[in-house]
Amino acid sequence: MKINPSPSFSIDLTVQSTLARPALEALITAAEGVCALSAGVESPFRFTVNCRSSAHQEDIIQTLEKAEGTQVLSADEITFRSHLGGKIEVVSTMDLTAPGAMSITYTPGVGRVCMAINENVARADALTVKKNMVAVVSDGTAVLGLGDIGPEAGMPVMEGKAMLFKEFGGVDAFPICLATKDPEEIIKTVKLLAPTFGGINLEDISAPRCFEIEERLKAELDIPVFHDDQHGTAVVSLAALYNALKITGKKMENLKVIVNGVGAAGVACSKIMMEAGVKNIIGFDRTGAIYRGRTEKMNPVKTWFAENTNPNNEQGTLGESMHGADLFLGVSAPGCITAEDVKNMAKDPIIFAMANPIPEIMPEEALPHARIMATGRSDYPNQINNVLCFPGIFKGALRCRASGISEGMKLAAARAIADLVSADELCETFIIPSVFDRRVADAVADEVERVAREEGLAREQIDSASLYKLR
Repeated sequence: MKINPSPSFSIDLTVQSTLARPALEALITAAEGVCALSAGVESPFRFTVNCRSSAHQEDIIQTLEKAEGTQVLSADEITFRSHLGGKIEVVSTMDLTAPGAMSITYTPGVGRVCMAINENVARADALTVKKNMVAVVSDGTAVLGLGDIGPEAGMPVMEGKAMLFKEFGGVDAFPICLATKDPEEIIKTVKLLAPTFGGINLEDISAPRCFEIEERLKAELDIPVFHDDQHGTAVVSLAALYNALKITGKKMENLKVIVNGVGAAGVACSKIMMEAGVKNIIGFDRTGAIYRGRTEKMNPVKTWFAENTNPNNEQGTLGESMHGADLFLGVSAPGCITAEDVKNMAKDPIIFAMANPIPEIMPEEALPHARIMATGRSDYPNQINNVLCFPGIFKGALRCRASGISEGMKLAAARAIADLVSADELCETFIIPSVFDRRVADAVADEVERVAREEGLAREQIDSASLYKLR
C-alpha cells in the first residue's frame, strides 16, 4: 500500500534551471512529491520536498534533471542532516565566568553539598539533577516496529524520547542504551544507575521480557518505573475510548473489543480497559485467537491473557470475531483487517488502528463503515500518540517524589487527557487533544500527583529553602 509523502523523507534541493519556478513545482507534483517550501524568483531555486521513500527521493531528483535546461546542484536528506551529532546536549545552568562561580559550583564548594547529601540522602532530590531527571532505558530489541536492531541503532529513538520529555513536560531525560538482552543484567544495571535518576522510562524492550523487567524494577526500586510502550499506549488509547463512547453512547461494560497484537502494548491496553470496566476482550496474535486451552506459541503472559479475557472462549479467525465487535484496537501490522470486516462490526464501530507507519486498515477504507477512526499517524485526525501521556505522568510523579506509578494514576491520566476535549469540540474527528496542546502535560501531572497523594505514594517534599536560607 502506498503511503503519503512525509517530512520524514523530506529533501532540500537547489536547482539551476531555465524553467520558471512554477514549472519546476509542477514537475515535482507530477512525480507525486509535495513541495513543503519553495524559494526564489530566479534560478537557482530552492525546494523542500516531502517524499514517500528513499527511492521516491531519487525519482524526484531524476525527474528534475531530465527537464530541459535543468540541473540539481545539491540534494540534502533532511532527516539524516538533522541527526548529525545527536539531537540533545547537556547545558550548564550557571555562568562559570561569574566571579567565584568555580568555587561555588565545583571545588571547594561542591564538597559541602556532597556532605549535606551524605548526612541525608533524600537531599539529592533537591540538590542534584535527580529532582527532574528520567533515564530512558532500552536494549534496542523492539524499536518502533523495526524490531531487534541493537542499542546503537536504537539510540536516535531514545534521544528523540528525551527531547519530547523536555519539550512537552519540562522534564530532563537522558538516553541509556544497554549492550545486553539478558533481563537479569538489564535489571541489575538499571538498579545500579538508579541513584542518578528520579524515574526510569523503559523503552523498546521486546515482549515478553519487558513484563518481567518492569515488574522486577517496580518491586526493587523506590522511584517511578514506567514502560511507555505498554502503559503510554494504554493510557492514551483509553482516553480516546472515553471520548469515543461519549459520541456513540456505548458503555464500557457492554463492549465487545478485539485486540490485534498481544505484545507489550496490546496486553497493557487490555488491562487498562478491564480496569475501566470492559468485560469482553478477545486478543489475537499471529497464530490466532488467545483462548483458554490454547497451547501453540504461548508464554506466561499469553496464558494470563487467555485466563482473564475472552469470556466466551472464541476460537475463530480474526474476521469471524470481528462480527458484532464494537471496538477494534490494533497494535500489530499493516493490512490486518478489511473494509468488509469493519462493515460486519456492531453499529457505530470504533477503529483504533495504531500500527505505524501503515495502520491495520487505512482510514480511507474504514471510514465508509466506521463511526470513529483513530491511528498513530499525524496526517490523519485522532492521532493516538504516547507523547500525550508520558511527559505529564513523570512530571506529576517527580513533583511529589512518588515512589511508583499506580493503576489509579494511569486511569487518572487517561481521564485528564480525555477531559481536555470540550463538549463543544468533541466530534468523530476530534476525540483526543493535539500532541501540541500545551495544556496536556500539566493537566496529566496535576491528576497524577493528586492520585499519588491519595494513595500514599507521594513522599514528603524537601524544603529547598531550608538548604540555603540562614535567616
